[in-house]
Amino acid sequence: MALRCGIVGLPNVGKSTLFNALTAAEIAAENYPFCTVDPNTGVVAVPDPRLAELDAFVRAAQVIPTTVELVDIAGLVRGASQGEGLGNQFLGHIREVHAICHVVRCFEDAEIVHVDGALDPLRDAETVEAELALADLETLARRLDRARKQAKSGDREARAEVELFEALETHLSEGHPARSFPVPEEREAAVRDCHLLTRKPMLYVANVDEAGLVEGNAHVAAIEARAEASDAGVIRLCGKIEAELAQLDAEDKREFLEDLGLEEPGLHRLARAVHELLGLITFFTVGPKETRAWTVRRGAAAPEAAGEIHSDFVKHFIRAEVIGYGDFIASQGEAGAKAAGKMRVEGKDYVVADGDVMHFRVSA
Repeated sequence: MALRCGIVGLPNVGKSTLFNALTAAEIAAENYPFCTVDPNTGVVAVPDPRLAELDAFVRAAQVIPTTVELVDIAGLVRGASQGEGLGNQFLGHIREVHAICHVVRCFEDAEIVHVDGALDPLRDAETVEAELALADLETLARRLDRARKQAKSGDREARAEVELFEALETHLSEGHPARSFPVPEEREAAVRDCHLLTRKPMLYVANVDEAGLVEGNAHVAAIEARAEASDAGVIRLCGKIEAELAQLDAEDKREFLEDLGLEEPGLHRLARAVHELLGLITFFTVGPKETRAWTVRRGAAAPEAAGEIHSDFVKHFIRAEVIGYGDFIASQGEAGAKAAGKMRVEGKDYVVADGDVMHFRVSA
């Protein structure tokens, strides 16, 4: 599953600095608005210690983690939905991602210009999300116009859509994101076809200073409360620290993290948070050529997981041979798991569990 996560926020909140650090990309991060004109992309691995533990028993030629593609999108400003700043060009880029990482500045620094003159993370978050909501309201207005015309002819489906979209329009107008609007299962496809920006899963990234990373601060607390109220996630990162970590080798990085009292870089927490936000789990394939992590949605059946390896596997699926991660480790590999009776043969209805080690049997 190719995952794309868009990094958004006001200008000068630290988006590009974080992106550079997280992806080790050398893109511009100057101290002025609209430095990032085209969306920059970088692919980052999702750290999973289980990969190395599984591979210890096979020593595969390659060890391949699952990944997330990060898209650094230029700073939005008030009026973007009406073309202000770099406007709808960037709202269009946001439509193309699966999830949104909304970077909010939660640190004081007189040397870094704030686009609105003073630090106020809640105002900043509201500015960006208001523009996304306004763009969604325009989308809904067009969809409602079409549904109302169809409803005049007595089309029952169209009348049901009018009722649904009018309720959703009210929900958005009251300041709530589309993702918190309850959609009946039979209307899910209609809403999904609208590609609403505020329906995308959102993760707030509170960009803090070193003290705020360890202890948090009042700005972070305000964003955490907003996240809870708007069905979003939240994570704290320090762009300055991540930038320094990106320049260090593995040993120096470990020592630096220890000095800060941190167990891992922010990149690791961010990648995992995106997976959790999207409701994803990881399964593994293990063999002499490669030990590999794969991503699939939580609740997926075995054929869907097989399709992540090759689309033809869905149609030609016969069965899956499954060993739980814990059983694989405890049995010291596939042979031991088989001998201990820990390998299961599962059919099309099997729901994949996080950590499953799987081998798929498919027809020619």
